[in-house]
Amino acid sequence: MRADMTIVVLIVIIVMVILFFINVKVVPQSRAYVIERIGKYNRTWTSGFYLLLPFMDKIRKDVSLKEQVLDFRPQPVITRDNVTIQIDSVIYLQITDPKLYTYGIENPTNAIENLTATTLRNIIGGMDLEETLTSRDRINSEMRIIIDEATDPWGMKITRVELKNIDPPVEIKVAMERQMKADREKRESILRAEGQKQAAILVAEGERESTILRAEAAKESEILKAEAIKQAMVKAAEGKAEAIRVIKEAGADDKFLALQGLETFAKMADGQATKIIVPMELQNIAALTGIFGDLLKDKNK
Repeated sequence: MRADMTIVVLIVIIVMVILFFINVKVVPQSRAYVIERIGKYNRTWTSGFYLLLPFMDKIRKDVSLKEQVLDFRPQPVITRDNVTIQIDSVIYLQITDPKLYTYGIENPTNAIENLTATTLRNIIGGMDLEETLTSRDRINSEMRIIIDEATDPWGMKITRVELKNIDPPVEIKVAMERQMKADREKRESILRAEGQKQAAILVAEGERESTILRAEAAKESEILKAEAIKQAMVKAAEGKAEAIRVIKEAGADDKFLALQGLETFAKMADGQATKIIVPMELQNIAALTGIFGDLLKDKNK
């Protein structure tokens, strides 16, 4: 009897140990477990060590709290000017409420894809093709706001929306490439014309500066020549004045100086000068006559 009881106890202990290890759960970081008890939501486990009640508790959903990326296939969208384009988008989301995410909607990924396609059609339908191609940031922002509001009851946060590619029809792409080529050629022509204009301006500026420099050089040369002539005349006048002073100091009288003045006057008259300045001493004819008479008397003596 005791042996039978011992076996039963051992079996019970083994079963309890097995149940314990089966129902012991460790929730890793950045994950959450949604727990149901007898088929009804009970609680949400975050990272840590937990124990399920055997035959009563159940892990309803294992939810990742990391940011997730949903890459959807291209969607056909018609612009305001009736051009059908293919747009493929990427949605970045994060689950913020595991309970709402578990019970809010049956297939969240499919629901977000359909919501994205509908939002794209609504936004692109109000734009023409050119505006669509140049307004990616605006489209991304509007889509993120709309989809985030729609998915909030599902326990999700839309962090970012990106349009990966906007693909217009082939004929539109060819026309756009031709237009872009024409625009590039036009810009190149404008740049070449601007370059030639700048070059012509620089050449003209260089010639003007060169002309100014030559004129200034000629002016400086003339000034230097005039200054040299002036200095020569001053030196000559100073030399004559010095000679007269030396002669006077040596004892020459006024008659001799007058004679020297007449000789100088005669030389000036024989020259090519058109204007002769007569010394004050020679302007009086009577004085000239007296001087000549005195000189003749001195010569006879």
